[in-house]
Amino acid sequence: MINYKQLEKHFSDTELAEYASFWERAVEQKMQGFTHGYTKQWQQLMTDLPVLPAGKVELKEKVSIGSAQLLNEHLDEGEQQAFVSALKTLSPWRKGPFDVYGIHIDTEWRSDWKWDRLLPHISPLQDRTVIDVGCGNGYHCWRMLGEGAKAVLGIDPTQKFLAQFGVMKRYLGADLPAHLLPLGIEDMPKIKESEGVDTVFSMGVLYHRKSPIDHLLDLKALLVPGGELVLETIVIDGDESTVLVPQGRYAQMRNIWFLPSAKALALWLRKCGFKDVRIVDVDTTSLNEQRATPWMDFHSLSNFLDPENNAKTIEGHPAPKRAILVAHL
Repeated sequence: MINYKQLEKHFSDTELAEYASFWERAVEQKMQGFTHGYTKQWQQLMTDLPVLPAGKVELKEKVSIGSAQLLNEHLDEGEQQAFVSALKTLSPWRKGPFDVYGIHIDTEWRSDWKWDRLLPHISPLQDRTVIDVGCGNGYHCWRMLGEGAKAVLGIDPTQKFLAQFGVMKRYLGADLPAHLLPLGIEDMPKIKESEGVDTVFSMGVLYHRKSPIDHLLDLKALLVPGGELVLETIVIDGDESTVLVPQGRYAQMRNIWFLPSAKALALWLRKCGFKDVRIVDVDTTSLNEQRATPWMDFHSLSNFLDPENNAKTIEGHPAPKRAILVAHL
């Protein structure tokens, strides 16, 4: 599913050109001994998906491929039902939504709402190189291309997200300069101080890191001098010294480590050497933005909140509130 020749081509005239071969070796090393029971099934799915022309592709206002009319022209009713079933084998679909030949993949997250909140506050992505750390299935990578990014690299170690991204890339067009590698930020190469990308995104990752300061430093290491970091994470109310470290779970999530206030996070960024640190948005996650759907029919936010007080998680912590911060190197 990973076209390394295309990856090398799209980054050939960027600061990351020399790292293309590293990424292929890193993925091979990461995949050694990987025994996910569905990997072969997902690879077969990619082989069996119907061949369809892309038709009209939209990435700026949404992620949309083709039309229902185009689907009707190429597949009969039974084939269309099989196509939907094949896409649903990749459930849960968490980031999106996507429109694929008139099929609306209604994902758990309205990731387009987050994109709309942050877009007015970041540097224009036109002709910029981008790394999206913890990109999930790559939804925002496509939106970055829609804003004119020169080349986008998403990294996320989850195999199912790679499969979902592969489906979209198959129909959007393999030539588009967006790629997803099943790697974590700890697998990235040590980039020279004068090299890196113009913009780094880290959205929904920081609270999963045992050492949030190290994560901020790792993000910093991916940027060229003067580059921009877009950081989005769960925060709590408070001043520069306020940090919640849940003793057990938080909103039923086990791997939650540090939930700072937005002001504390801004301080962390400054202490890590970032400049022009701005808190550009703080927003309480609504039950309309994160919810169960036919494409993600597991428990979602409504199940993780106190049924008698939605301002609290089921464990009694403050309900999820998310902040977006922008900073420069």
